[in-house]
Amino acid sequence: MTKDKNPDRHPSGAPWRNFYGRFKGHTMRDSQQAYIDEDLAKLAPANVTWEENPDRNPIDLDALFGGKEVWLEIGFGGGEHLVHMAARNPQVGIIGCEPYINGVAMLLGKIRQADVSNLSVHPGDARDLFDVLPDASLSKVFLNYPDPWPKKRHHRRRFVTPEHLEPLHRVMKPGAELRVATDIKDYVRQTLEEVPKAGFVWTAEAPDDWRTPWDDWISTRYEQKAIREDRTPHYLTFRRT
Repeated sequence: MTKDKNPDRHPSGAPWRNFYGRFKGHTMRDSQQAYIDEDLAKLAPANVTWEENPDRNPIDLDALFGGKEVWLEIGFGGGEHLVHMAARNPQVGIIGCEPYINGVAMLLGKIRQADVSNLSVHPGDARDLFDVLPDASLSKVFLNYPDPWPKKRHHRRRFVTPEHLEPLHRVMKPGAELRVATDIKDYVRQTLEEVPKAGFVWTAEAPDDWRTPWDDWISTRYEQKAIREDRTPHYLTFRRT
């Protein structure tokens, strides 16, 4: 057998990346599977996968959104916040990134109900999207209730690590806004330690700046669960320097 000369890469040429979340959960309802079959291909941005774009050329956001300002939500869960922001801001294009296909199906159903047309859906790892987003292309990014990975040995799996934050910084415009919502105190600690190191400034000037949600915020099912379980939401806002 010939030894792999480049074990850090997948046979497709992609970087070999560990992924620790779930791609699929319980069996989807027939209606949810129909959303996947009928709607996902139309909404997914082209040239993200290695099969489509092995040279990792930047995707054409003007073609995707007609020249609109572009925002990104990383890990949209069931899609409540993403659809809310799209309906509230028709003047922008928003990409939602979520590898959990059951959550993608839930989002697609909400998109049909809300009849919004300024959304694109990447059903995969945010790191693959970062590979093909143009430099300084995003004006606003949302990270709402990310997986907390509560065990100390798993903290390196959290999004707020250099592996994610460095490419995120590259694809955000100078002055662009990064919002992080979490109910996990230690996630707040790690966020406040790591995000500034990656080239962001925390904008808070008083406690209400992180205790009070943003004016356009919609409370998600994850937040409602946190409140029921007596955990305090934190709303952190950063600017890309």
